Amino acid sequence: MKHGILIASLLVLTLIVAPAGAFSADSLLITVDEDGSASITFKYTISWIERIAVFFKITEPDQELKFALEEALGVPVTVTSAESDNASFLVQDFAKVKSTDEGSVYTTPGLDFTGAQEILDRYWFAPLVEADFSPELTVVRFPDGYEETFANQSAIPALSHATA
Repeated sequence: MKHGILIASLLVLTLIVAPAGAFSADSLLITVDEDGSASITFKYTISWIERIAVFFKITEPDQELKFALEEALGVPVTVTSAESDNASFLVQDFAKVKSTDEGSVYTTPGLDFTGAQEILDRYWFAPLVEADFSPELTVVRFPDGYEETFANQSAIPALSHATA
C-alpha cells in the first residue's frame, strides 16, 4: 500500500514539474493545380500531452486543421491523409484562375494562423501546451513550378502569379 502511494505521488510530481508540452508547425506546402485546386501538406510536431489526447480521440489534429481551413477559405476541404506528425488536404477552388492571351493568372488567398490559438484554447490541456502555429517554412508552388517561400510567418499574403 505504501509502495503504491509512493509511486502515485512520484507520478503526480512528475506531471507537475514536467515542462509544458509544445506544438510546433514545421512546414506547410501548398501545391496549386492548373484548375485552381490545391494539395496542402502540413507537418507538425506535437507534445506527449497532445499525443495522449490524440490517442484517446479527445482531439484529432487533421480534423481541427480541416475545420480551420474550411473557415479561413470558405470552401470544402477533404483530408487525404493523416498521421501523427502530418496531415494532407485537397482544397477545390483554392486559387482563382483567370485565363489571358499570355497564359493563366493564379491568385491564392491569404492565410492567417493567429486564430489557431483560439481553437487550441477549447481543450482542457491548452494551459499545458506552448504552441507555435507559424510554420518554420511555408512553400506555395504554382503549376509551372514557380515557388514563393516564407519563413516563420504567422500570416501569408494573397499571392498572384502568371504562367505562360
